[in-house]
Order: sequence, then C-alpha cells, then structure tokens
Amino acid sequence: MPIYRVVEPHEGVRHLREWRRRVLRAVALLAGTLAVCASGMMILDNSGELMPARVFRGLWNALNLVTTLGDFSSLDQREKLFMMATMFAFLGIGGYALSNLTGFLSSEAVISRRENKSMEHKLDRLADHVIVIGFGALGRLVAGRLREAGEQLVIIDRAQDLAAEASSVGYLVVQGDAGVDNTALDRAGIGQAKALVVTTEDSDRKLSITLMAHSRNPKLKIAVTGANTPRAALLHDAGASEVVIMDALIADALVDRLHEVVQVRETSRRDPISPA
Repeated sequence: MPIYRVVEPHEGVRHLREWRRRVLRAVALLAGTLAVCASGMMILDNSGELMPARVFRGLWNALNLVTTLGDFSSLDQREKLFMMATMFAFLGIGGYALSNLTGFLSSEAVISRRENKSMEHKLDRLADHVIVIGFGALGRLVAGRLREAGEQLVIIDRAQDLAAEASSVGYLVVQGDAGVDNTALDRAGIGQAKALVVTTEDSDRKLSITLMAHSRNPKLKIAVTGANTPRAALLHDAGASEVVIMDALIADALVDRLHEVVQVRETSRRDPISPA
C-alpha cells in the first residue's frame, strides 16, 4: 500500500520542475546546435543553387546528423570537416543531457510524489472513517481492534519506519506530524471522519492534535489518553470526547480482577465439592 508523505510533495514538485527546466535547456541546446549546423552547411554550400534549395539541403543534412539516419547529400571536404565538428557538439549535448536528466525521475522525492498522487484518489473518497494517530504499541492494538470491528481506518504517524509498518499490513497511511502540520489531518480526511484516536505518548502533542482536530471538525469524536485528572480536564476543554487515564484504567482492571479471584475462592470455600 502506498504512503501519503506530507513532507515530500513540495520536494517532489521541486524535483519535477527542475527536471523540466533541464529538459528544456537540453532541447534548446539541441535546437541551437541544429540551427548552427544547418546555417553552416548553407554557408559552405557552393553548389550555386537558389537559397530555398540550399536551406533545404542544409537542414536535411543537419537532421540526418541528429537522427543518425546517415542519408547525407554529397559533401565536399570543408562540409565534412564542419559536420565532424558538429558531431562532437551533439555528442557533448547528449552527454550533458544524460548526466543531468538520468536519475531525476527515479529520485526518492519524485517517487514519493507519484505515491502521493495515487493515494490522493483513495483518501479523497473517504467518509465516516476513523483516524488513529500513532502506530506504536498502543496504536497497533487500537487499529487492530477497530479493523476487526469493521471500521475503515487511516493511520497517521510521523516516523518513517512506523508508517511503513502500518502500510505493510494494509492500512491507509499518512506520514506526517499531525501536531504541527494541518496537512496531515487534512489529507487523512479529518473533515469527513467520524472519530479520532490519539495514541501518541507526548502530552503536548496530544493537546495540540486535539485542538487542531476539533477546530477542523467540531463534530468529531476524539478519544485520547491522559496522564492525570488535571490533564484530562485540559484535553476535554480542547475538544476531546473521551479521555482515558491509563493509570486509573489499569488500577481499576487490577482491582476488578482481584475481586473476581477473591469471590471465586470464597465461593469454593462455602460450597466445597463433595466426593462422589
């Protein structure tokens, strides 16, 4: 699955523009050398023919030289020497073009640009989906549960390795920093999403992501983890719908589990199994 990389589009566009400029420069050099070759052949032409015929003959020989067709008209010694010099000029232009153009279209930035264009069509069609920010241990668990429940997901992560991991298991992925750049949330379809789950550990990023997401979609359901009660209140004020305090959740689970174990033991003492 391709990855939409927020940090790459501008770089890819810059590479493509530079490649176009170099192509135009190479074409201009080729056209200029072709014009010089045709003009030189016209000047050296001593056949006594009229100017239109001399222009045609010069252009014909010049084009034959460029295309390597080899169907030259008869040349005298001076014309052959001029054509040899022109051949070296064309070889130089060809070497320049190869050295300056080769590799540009296969650069990482351009490849990322192509992936982004492919991903844009998929992301633009999203609606009523869930965005999960962060694909660490918690993010993977949350994404897995939501996918099992049949939800359509988009993963946002700024780390290249985690974005690649999410993509490798089939998730739609936007690589970017959702706490800094609005583009990451916009490309993930924040305006059409129904829910957002923030699993990142950085408390400041949680707050900024919640603020940014709520401002772009006030109806969005936002679930986020909080370190403590005051932080949870701050996240609620920022727009979070649900704030889970991890320590409190773990403590409740441990106490519930302990009560279950104690109740089972007390029941077994009150109702011992009589031997058959």
